[in-house]
Amino acid sequence: MSNKEILRKPEWLKIKFNTNEGYRDLKKLMREKNLHTVCEEARCPNIHECWGERRTATMMILGAVCTRACRFCAVKTGLPTELDLQEPERVADSVKLMNLKHVVITMVARDDLKDGGAGIMAETIRAIRRKSPQTSIEVLPSDLGGVKENLRIIMDARPDILNHNIETVRRLTPRVRARATYDRSLEFLRRAKEMQPDIPTKSSLMIGLGETWDEILEVMDDLRANNVDIMTIGQYLQPTKKHLPVKKYYTPLEFGKLRKIAMEKGFKHCEAGPLVRSSYHADEQVNEATKTGQFQAEL
Repeated sequence: MSNKEILRKPEWLKIKFNTNEGYRDLKKLMREKNLHTVCEEARCPNIHECWGERRTATMMILGAVCTRACRFCAVKTGLPTELDLQEPERVADSVKLMNLKHVVITMVARDDLKDGGAGIMAETIRAIRRKSPQTSIEVLPSDLGGVKENLRIIMDARPDILNHNIETVRRLTPRVRARATYDRSLEFLRRAKEMQPDIPTKSSLMIGLGETWDEILEVMDDLRANNVDIMTIGQYLQPTKKHLPVKKYYTPLEFGKLRKIAMEKGFKHCEAGPLVRSSYHADEQVNEATKTGQFQAEL
């Protein structure tokens, strides 16, 4: 396929929008609290389902401007503003107001900060614990510059799940991700498990960027070798013409095969599908894993 050719989006990726009252209410709340969500900033295809039907959202802290320019991501890149020290309390207030059972807290990369933003994320965990002790908390940090002590700040705050995305296969990482490396992400996940062995770890893979089937399986093996418990696999979708093009659309059947292989390789849970994203149906993952005793989350 030449660079100018654009693959046509298959039927199974066509999304029905649902701007119902639940969606509008949640959007209004986010604006009133001056909060950012990765659902909006990264143009997630599931925003209408999650906001309109499930009333769940992934909060994005530390602003809406990322210091990295990954070639797959729609989040704005540039020089971030100063830290908002009141943000953890606003996020916690919103979680309480929404009466969430499970919340995902993600972040832009903040390479301008010595701790990479770990302190604000840890304080957000603690604020939610104070105001909504019944809510389980999943965090999705950047690699925090690969600094071990930055990761420790977050792990000491004891989230219920530590999620860090590998994003793509080893060969494509230099082209797809900015500053992050494949081995640093694996090390990050391994260290998290070493610091708090009882906290589950999770990682996500986008496919459709030109990887081979064997390379996908290699990622699974690498994640399992570093004791990652949960994996999500989704289709890469090109957010704008400036981003990397889609090289292949995987079928729902192929995603089903990948999920089966992941479970056979020892993952405790795997979500795989064309519209799956890192935090897609994260609430169900918590519920299912809790039922089967895979990890403890106070729901």
